[in-house]
Order: sequence, then structure tokens, then C-alpha cells
Amino acid sequence: MEIENLNNKYLDILKELGNIGAGNAITALATMLNQKIDMKIPKVKIMDFTQLQEIFGLPETIIAGIYFNLEGSINGNILFSLDIESAAFLVEYLMGVKVNNKFDEMAKSALQEIGNIMAGSYISSLSTLTSLSMKISPPAICIDMAGAILSVPAIKFGELSDKILFIETQFSEGNKQIQGDFFLIPDIDSFNLILDSLGVE
Repeated sequence: MEIENLNNKYLDILKELGNIGAGNAITALATMLNQKIDMKIPKVKIMDFTQLQEIFGLPETIIAGIYFNLEGSINGNILFSLDIESAAFLVEYLMGVKVNNKFDEMAKSALQEIGNIMAGSYISSLSTLTSLSMKISPPAICIDMAGAILSVPAIKFGELSDKILFIETQFSEGNKQIQGDFFLIPDIDSFNLILDSLGVE
């Protein structure tokens, strides 16, 4: 099945997977921070690589990107991104120190741990729902322009699949709004395997 030919029924299944995975990831983050976190219903859609830039605006926009290889029954990548203000807030909340949008090694390590817990929880949910074996690599972090960060998965998987599953996640702690985005980038065979495991013919 070509991704381009997915109908609304299949998209609904993928959106439900995104909703459950994102919800469990936010629950894991709330446990980590020992704080109640409210989450809006995630926006989930299939996107072209070429549409990614629309999410972040200008290519020069600085973001924090936490990147994982996805291995096991499913091959691909996961990218969890945060706008720089959200990243700073989470680090400050976790570490109890001001970072002022300047991330030293300790701050980057804290962000890696946040991303690791959220991505791990998301993949655990996806694995349970599909009965497929999945694991993520240790996280790699980059704080750079959006265009530079997004070029990594685009170059690596651009020849295998030009589609990604985009999960926009907005959550809040008190009055602070936090924007985080998951990008699940399976290769084409893995994408079809996910659908097959859900009984999609």
C-alpha cells in the first residue's frame, strides 16, 4: 500500500495511535516533573518532508531537536522538537536554574532525558498497540536552526520515504504554554507493516 493512497479510515487509525502515544508521553513527563500537565488534543497528520518548514516558519528559527534511531520490527527515525522558549522552561523547571536560552552540557543532558522519556513512552505505546518490537537509540540533541536540524532525517530517509507522521503536541504547566512536536519517520516498508499489524489490508 502506497502512503499516498491512504484513505480517511487509515488516517484515522494513525491519528488514534498518535493521540494515545502523545498522551502517554505527556503523562510520563508529568511524572518526571512531579507536576500536573494539561494537554490539548494533539494534531496528527501525514506530511511531506517539504511541508516541514511550514511548521517552524523561517529556516533560521532556532529550535531544540532530540533525535532517535528507531530499530526492531520498525526502522526509521523519531525527532522530538521544542521551540527554544519551551526547551528553556522545561530545563529550568527540572534543574531549578535559569538558562536564559543558553544551553550548557548539563542543560542539554536534561533535555535529552526529557526527550528520552517522552519518546520511549510514545514508542512503548505504539509497540503495545501494534504488537511490533520497537526500540529507540540513545538520544542525540542539537540546538540549531530548524532548517539544519530537519535536514538530517530528510537526507537519511528522503530516498526511502517522503512522508512522515507529524504529531503536534501542546501542553501547559500552570499558565505556561509549551509546544512540542513528534515526527515519526518510518521507511515505507515499516509504514506498511504498522498498517498490516492493525489489520489494514
